[in-house]
Amino acid sequence: MAALPEVEVLGISKSYPPPLWRLGSQRAPRVALDDVSFTVRSGELVALIGPNGAGKSTLLRILAGLLLPSRGSARVAQLDVVRDRPKSRRVIGAALSEDRGLSPRLTVKQNLEFYAALYGLTRPQALQGIAELAERFEATALLRREVRTLSTGERARAVLIRVLLHRPRVVLLDEITRSLDPGAAARLRRQILAEVAGRGAAVLFASHDLAEVQAIASGVLLLDQGHAARFGSFAQVRPDAERIFASPTSETVR
Repeated sequence: MAALPEVEVLGISKSYPPPLWRLGSQRAPRVALDDVSFTVRSGELVALIGPNGAGKSTLLRILAGLLLPSRGSARVAQLDVVRDRPKSRRVIGAALSEDRGLSPRLTVKQNLEFYAALYGLTRPQALQGIAELAERFEATALLRREVRTLSTGERARAVLIRVLLHRPRVVLLDEITRSLDPGAAARLRRQILAEVAGRGAAVLFASHDLAEVQAIASGVLLLDQGHAARFGSFAQVRPDAERIFASPTSETVR
């Protein structure tokens, strides 16, 4: 019997009410996601692509337990992201916002020890995990530096160590390589492949870089105006993606 998916999204929709100053008007709620369904299995890296405003970040935030869906349901590691939210957040590693959750005036090691405590790791577990991941991500020399002194690429490596420290079953990444130069982005992609998918985690990552998606994704979900326009391999999705991105109403790939 096939293993159950690590991420299962069933008819997820998310709408936002119009601004308060427009409540008396006929303006409809803004739809961020509309009836999106897909699955991600252990060891798979599924990319989220689509124009600006397509719903990628909203979907990741719902799966991380940071937003409630308007309709539909989602499960991570067989835990409902709404009903089982405290438990589900413990099996997820997520990097979703611009600052990626690191305190700039603390050292990398201090940041990681803080998150290890939040994840419920013992101090010996935390120290061992930090040392092992820092070595694999070529970040040992960064541990004693304050986060504010790091370059963009160094900060990205520190963030990934934070995300993976508690060995999550599901990893959610929102354009983690967006601000990196091509060489640094390529190195980080190789590390994600080796460390995350290599040990069986399910990965869902948003990307604006189609070359990156082609290089590492085992599946691609194309979102357009909140709808799941296509789900499949990169080759299957690419024609629809190019058509949507070429639309006059579409902005850059985000």
